[in-house]
Amino acid sequence: MSSIKQYMKYVKPYKWKIIWTVLIGIVKFAIPLLMPLILKYVIDDIIRAEGLTAGEKNSHLLWLMGGAFLVFLILRPPVEYIRQYLAQWVGSNILYDIRNKLFDHLQRLSLRYYAQTKTGEVISRVIHDVEQTKVFVITGLMNVWLDLTTILIAIIIMLTMDVPLTLVAIILFPLYGLSIKYFYAKLRRLTRERSQALAEVQGHLHERVQGIPVTRSFALEDYEQEQFDKRNGNFLDKAITHTEWNAKTFAVTNTITDLAPLLVIGFAGYQVINASLSLGTMVAFVGYMERVYSPLRRLINSSTTLTQSIASIDRVFELMNEKYDIVDRPNSTPLNHVQGEIELDNVSFRYDEQEAEVLKNVSLHVEKGETIALVGMSGGGKSTLISLIPRFYDVTSGAIRVDGKDIRDVQARSLRDQIGMVLQDNILFSESIAVNIRMGNPQATDEEVIQAAIAANAHDFIMELPEGYNTLVGERGVKLSGGQKQRIAIARVFLKNPPILIFDEATSALDLESEHTIQEAMEKLAADRTTFIVAHRLATITHADRIVVMEHGRITEVGSHEELMAKQGSYYDLYQVQNLDAEQVFIKS
Repeated sequence: MSSIKQYMKYVKPYKWKIIWTVLIGIVKFAIPLLMPLILKYVIDDIIRAEGLTAGEKNSHLLWLMGGAFLVFLILRPPVEYIRQYLAQWVGSNILYDIRNKLFDHLQRLSLRYYAQTKTGEVISRVIHDVEQTKVFVITGLMNVWLDLTTILIAIIIMLTMDVPLTLVAIILFPLYGLSIKYFYAKLRRLTRERSQALAEVQGHLHERVQGIPVTRSFALEDYEQEQFDKRNGNFLDKAITHTEWNAKTFAVTNTITDLAPLLVIGFAGYQVINASLSLGTMVAFVGYMERVYSPLRRLINSSTTLTQSIASIDRVFELMNEKYDIVDRPNSTPLNHVQGEIELDNVSFRYDEQEAEVLKNVSLHVEKGETIALVGMSGGGKSTLISLIPRFYDVTSGAIRVDGKDIRDVQARSLRDQIGMVLQDNILFSESIAVNIRMGNPQATDEEVIQAAIAANAHDFIMELPEGYNTLVGERGVKLSGGQKQRIAIARVFLKNPPILIFDEATSALDLESEHTIQEAMEKLAADRTTFIVAHRLATITHADRIVVMEHGRITEVGSHEELMAKQGSYYDLYQVQNLDAEQVFIKS
């Protein structure tokens, strides 16, 4: 389905308002078409009327002007207001619907999509490109029809006055149509390329603004300026190429619209000289040429903006049509009343069909309430494995079962409702601490928020902040320390109260004092819940019921801390190395 057809689905609910807007607009545009007729009547039937006295002429002029003022002063303003209001109301509501749908769509896209796409480019499509599509509604579905109707009415009036002169007036229309067809096919492609170049600038800028601390710490300002200049220069090249083609379009089409009135003036002047046309009719015709070719010039502008709008529509629905990696099966059911028994049955996984497997035939049975620690060198597949449990990705082969149910047979959202996650870098939103904790349960009361913070060892530091629970944390929680952010993240999991927990390097970036405080909160949270802990510091997971050692996407050892130390395998070696490093740090300090 073309992007225009898809866009029209969002227009359809407002079709009657659009029709009313067009009908009211026809009245609005038709009123000025009276002006040349008024001028013709004043010249031919009042000023040049030989049978009327000066007093009668003044009387006729007064009545005519009185009626005209009544129409233009009383009727036209409310018609103009209603048309403008309806047009903008419809356009704004359609954009509201599309952005709502896009945001819902963005929340359903897989993590794979976000790993491959810059955030700034996504934002560019949702904000800039969606805004550009408003032109399609107001111009393409309203103003174009109004301009075409205005031209049609003007031509009909002109035909009633003089047919040959009307034919001269519209003789260049076919040439105008051919020029539009020639220029705008390429203009659409150039507009799309310019929009893509702008999105790349926005994507790069968004990423670099977030990385300003890295730029400063490595003194990369000059290098980053060069990198930005490349993308900004690419956008400039695309914009100049677009502008050049646009300028050619205007040069040709405006020349055509300027030549037509000259033809009318020349032919009408010839007829007046030869007494086959009245002076008033000639003046009226010149007036109607303006009424015909002004809408034509607007149509040129409309063609340009419509081309830009259609290119934006293409980009919006390119995003809207992005396929979901994780889709609920037609017969999927909600996952309720989870006990917490989890089985990994011969699980293999690769991120891309062309890439090697990250996990290879992993099997593990986890009992309800058991704490499982995943350890091993970086790249072993630990974080990948735990990302499969909430179905951030689907297994390539094998199966993951919760309480005996294949997680692909249950609704993904209901599965994630049963899982609480605390990551190494938890995202906090730039709102208050209370709002961030409530992410675990948006309907929670203030007392429940406070109790969750107390359980997470966060209440005391929160109360020391200037606004307490109403303190704004800044973008990504920049106003809080690493340990404080982790405690907020744990508090919201307490509030969610899920039967399954996942801790992915939750303490690896913290100092020892913060680590101890958070470790205490994590152990309290993990009581009577099925828990997975990914950790590099082995000293933090010695309490786990079982420790799973992963190497190169496979499980190589499983057992308690004591069992694995006695075995003196990979875990033993890793533990010894970490203890030796810790002793050396202690001696140096």
